[in-house]
Amino acid sequence: MTETPDHSADPTGESARDDATFSMFDQAEMGHAPAEGYQVLARKYRPRLFSDLIGQEAMVRTLRNAFETGRVAHAFMLTGVRGVGKTTTARLLARALNYTREGADAPSLELDPPGAFCAAIMRGNHPDVLELDAASRTGVADMRDLLDGARYAPNSARYKVYIIDEVHMLSTASFNALLKTLEEPPPHVKFIFATTEIRKVPITVLSRCQRFDLKRLDTAALASHLGRVAQSEAATISDEGLALISRAAEGSVRDGLSILDQAILQALDGSVIGGDMVRDMLGLGDRLRLLDAFELALAGKATAAIEEVADQVRAGADPLIILKDMLEIAADIATVQAASEDYVLPGPADWTNRTKALAGAVSPAQAQRYWQILLSGYRDTQTAPEAETALRMVILRLVAAAGLPSPEEALKMLSQGGATGDVGKPEAQPAPVDAPVAQGPQSFEQILDLLSAHKEVRLWGEARQYIRPEQVSFGRFLCALTENAPTDLLRRMTDFLDNQTGTDWDIRVIASEAETVRETAARVQEKAFEEARQLPEIAAALQALPGAEIVQVEDIVPLEAGDKSDNVIPIDRRKRG
Repeated sequence: MTETPDHSADPTGESARDDATFSMFDQAEMGHAPAEGYQVLARKYRPRLFSDLIGQEAMVRTLRNAFETGRVAHAFMLTGVRGVGKTTTARLLARALNYTREGADAPSLELDPPGAFCAAIMRGNHPDVLELDAASRTGVADMRDLLDGARYAPNSARYKVYIIDEVHMLSTASFNALLKTLEEPPPHVKFIFATTEIRKVPITVLSRCQRFDLKRLDTAALASHLGRVAQSEAATISDEGLALISRAAEGSVRDGLSILDQAILQALDGSVIGGDMVRDMLGLGDRLRLLDAFELALAGKATAAIEEVADQVRAGADPLIILKDMLEIAADIATVQAASEDYVLPGPADWTNRTKALAGAVSPAQAQRYWQILLSGYRDTQTAPEAETALRMVILRLVAAAGLPSPEEALKMLSQGGATGDVGKPEAQPAPVDAPVAQGPQSFEQILDLLSAHKEVRLWGEARQYIRPEQVSFGRFLCALTENAPTDLLRRMTDFLDNQTGTDWDIRVIASEAETVRETAARVQEKAFEEARQLPEIAAALQALPGAEIVQVEDIVPLEAGDKSDNVIPIDRRKRG
């Protein structure tokens, strides 16, 4: 990519500085001459202004409005995957809170020119801005030492700012110690937390922070940004190479810059960094050849499809990355089917054209089936003794699935009593009248029995606790979930039923007021307890023994005549008049 950088098209809508300005600004902020050593791209192009943040416009807009109206929170929670700018944003926010220069003495997001404290904050040695890593200081004693200083006014800045990275790694006692200060913060103290695991942060802490979810950058926007950086570095990289790097970075600007740094070393002679170079460097498969493999598998050509992916493995491609790329192809096929002409894939036009051709050759239900096969195969390959062998088996699953009628065709066959002549397949022989419709679980109870028989203890327990079964037939399961159900519960249930029955199960979440098995058991038990409490003998015992509770109710078989045992008293649980 050789386009001239167009800073007027900055995604933030504000002007960005060129590479020379970046370097000068770095030197001014750090307060010393440029170092002799090479500075990696991830550091060289780290944002120095809020306008440099790419893809975080919503957060910047909210902060700007808060600063302009004086409604600045006392605590901020920044969350997102690695490399999206949490720590960088935290430092920018610390500068904004303490921004002071001649003619401007108020918090501000406009940090150019730098304020009086900007250089020290960026160097990490300003006494009023403390930055610490919770991964290395998790103890309650560390937190108490930190918070002791919060009682005192700042030395020179406007606010004392505490930046705590990876805050989810604090211990429970540390969170409790922090909570009191968050509840009644001194007016001169601000907290900025950053985490990649927001679910591990106690809700009591989270509810007292203004939360910002920093977004991954989409592939097209990241590729455009990397192209501008490559131009500034006098490197030439093809559109395909940029697209491959952007996909590998998975939305992380830092990861993208690190990969680009490595890619530039592949062509120090000034030649174009092409897709082949990037694929070899990252161990990727050739996407066009993976499309070949996909087409061969769907055409039922098992040998050719297997040989295609095996050839890429021999060339250095990782089997797991091949499957990941094929998963993306399956997802692109489904997306093209849903969005039609509105969806444009990143990368060369061949990718888009061939993906659209595949999308037109299969039904939406088939596309979903191929996605599920590849997803299950990806998980299997992660734990398989030989990844290459597992990859071959996944390709064979695709071939087998392609030979089956589509779900739409199967439904039409069933509605016509099994006749398939009108869909271009041999006509099926009618089944005997007394033949079973299917072999497998036909009810939720039978699904639980199947789980128990295969010793799937965890899945059995979670199914009883979280699933509200509504309608079950072989291959189809409609249900609702409780609010606290594990997010992957139905996926694991689908995998289990698919593997055990040899049928692709359609499990869907619908609105339902059905009880879970545990709720039903608890209701039945409580009814039995209530009936027992009405019995005179039990009522008298409960009254005579304060604090006593009924813990179990069982039906007792009456003693046979002549049994002299006197240590068992049968209880008639029927209501007495």
